[in-house]
Amino acid sequence: MKTLIATTLVAGSVLAAPMFAQAQNSTEVYGSVNYGQTRTRGTDTGAIQGRVGAKFTPNFGVEAEVAGGVDGDKVYTPGGAANVKMEHQAAAYAVGYLPVTPKLDLLGRVGYGTTKFETKNPAATEFDGSRDSWNYGVGAEYKLDDKNGIRADWTKSEYTKSDMSSNTMSVGYVRRF
Repeated sequence: MKTLIATTLVAGSVLAAPMFAQAQNSTEVYGSVNYGQTRTRGTDTGAIQGRVGAKFTPNFGVEAEVAGGVDGDKVYTPGGAANVKMEHQAAAYAVGYLPVTPKLDLLGRVGYGTTKFETKNPAATEFDGSRDSWNYGVGAEYKLDDKNGIRADWTKSEYTKSDMSSNTMSVGYVRRF
């Protein structure tokens, strides 16, 4: 899966290179640190997220995201209670922007990722292991000044080869370089 994400990022960079060359003066590179709360089958897990991205035009960009779990939850299964934690997550996205004002952008994003959950109870096997997913979501970013901003978004992860899905709400600080 790590190879697939790396390949996707490289392919996206190659495909975006001509657009990057044309929009070189307006390309905006950014990074962000966020806290995300994820709900999966009645369990709530928390993670610290890091994102890096490039906004090539006022309406299009790409970003990569990694997250590390910091908070777990208990789920009750027919086999008993189990503590569930998201170990880590990685994803790559295409991002569309809708500038509303000079300081406020609405955004939508779609991408592919992987999430690893861990539980200590063998009865809760639907959570154990890595899950690949198609992800999509919406959000908003407010620019405090030319370099700093805040962002809030919602992302839905539809896991492949499973009937599980997750909803993640995140809020964080954005820094443009």
